[in-house]
Formats: sequence, C-alpha cells, structure tokens
Amino acid sequence: MKSEKEKMLAGDLYYAGDEELTKEREYARNLIFEFNHSKPSGKDKRQEILKKLITAKDSFYIEAPFYCDYGYNIEVGENFYANYSCIILDVNKVKIGDNVLLAPNVQLYTATHSIDPAERLTGKEYAKPIVIGNNVWIGGGAIICPGVKIGDNATIGAGSVVTKNIPDNVIAAGNPCRVIKNI
Repeated sequence: MKSEKEKMLAGDLYYAGDEELTKEREYARNLIFEFNHSKPSGKDKRQEILKKLITAKDSFYIEAPFYCDYGYNIEVGENFYANYSCIILDVNKVKIGDNVLLAPNVQLYTATHSIDPAERLTGKEYAKPIVIGNNVWIGGGAIICPGVKIGDNATIGAGSVVTKNIPDNVIAAGNPCRVIKNI
C-alpha cells in the first residue's frame, strides 16, 4: 500500500492532510519564514537556509519573499535567479534548468484538484510535475500550470498563463499562453 507521500509524488489522488505531509510542510514553512525574515546583507545565511530546502547547484539566487510547499521537490540548475515573490507549489517535482530567470511574482503550480465537486470535498488532490528547460526567461506575473514543460531558450511573456507545453526556441505569451514568435 502506497503512503500518501508516494501517491502525491506519483500523481495519484492523495490526502494532503496526512500527518507526515503536514509535518514536512511545517518544516518547509519554518525555513521559509527564516529565509523571508533574514537580513538582505546576510546572503550566506540565506543561501544556507535555501540549501536545506531545495536541491540547487552552487550558482543560484532567490530573492525574498519566496514561498513553496515542501522544497525537496524543487531542483534548480546553474545560474538560476528568482525575483521577488516567487511561489512554487512543489507538491510534485519541479525541475528547472541552467540559466533560468524568473521575474517578480512568477508562480509555478504542480498542485491541482478534481473537477468533480464531490471528489474535491473529500480533501484529496493530486499533482503533475513541471519542467523548465535551459536558458529560459519567464516574465513577471506569469503562472505555470500543473504538468507543463517549457523548452530550452524559450521566453514567456509577462502575465501569461501557461496551460500547455511550450517548445524550444520560441517567445510565447498570453492567457492562455501561445507561441507568438520563433527565435
């Protein structure tokens, strides 16, 4: 029998109120609180906190405030930068490549819920992974929905809502986000 955490990571319906998952979210929230309330001049301390939370190469920087669910489902590559107010709901894996820039207020959501109201009321939910390729720039206020893959060298326009995969070497924008130019 799978644990609720195993169901969560497999993309199956799971109960988010599970005791183990609740403790893990609390652990992450305490680290996030510490990070978000640390002095901007304490760069080394801030990086130490983030390294307890996410999997990252040495060259990355995240501005405060930053929010996530668990942290351990986030993997970022070299030269990653997230500007102010980044939210990553990492109920499932979020893999971000090298040289990725997130403008302010970018939101990555792996979590989703059933469209059936009766099933939603059970407290169960599920999640789909997000993958962002190398050399990607995501503009301010963009929302990346569950299960989306963004290809290498893509640029996502500010305010976009990305509901479907975006191929390599394009500029995409809008709500819903669509390719508007090949690079």
